[in-house]
Amino acid sequence: MPKMTFIDREGKPRTVEAPEGLSVLEIAHRNKIELEGACEGSLACSTCHVIVDPAWFGKLKAASDDEEDMLDLAFGLTQTSRLGCQIVMTKELDGLSVKLPAATRNMMVDKGKKK
Repeated sequence: MPKMTFIDREGKPRTVEAPEGLSVLEIAHRNKIELEGACEGSLACSTCHVIVDPAWFGKLKAASDDEEDMLDLAFGLTQTSRLGCQIVMTKELDGLSVKLPAATRNMMVDKGKKK
């Protein structure tokens, strides 16, 4: 089974099983990793923002315009930022590494407060 690594806000890595067909957000939730996903993966918020390791970024499918729009609302946006709900695991992504940003913005609940 493919695996992926989440790097938490303190910089500590955690490698977990990453079943094909599940999103990074779903994998995080299955493994009790703190990745919010306030809109439950419906591409209506940016709380599942992750920073993809640059070595993996080019292997991902391109972000849609809707994802790009939501990323504009993310806290701490980087060149390799993506939404976890939009990255779906495949065999080719076995070993994927993503970092959780220092904070998130939940426009659905807290009107921009850092979490």
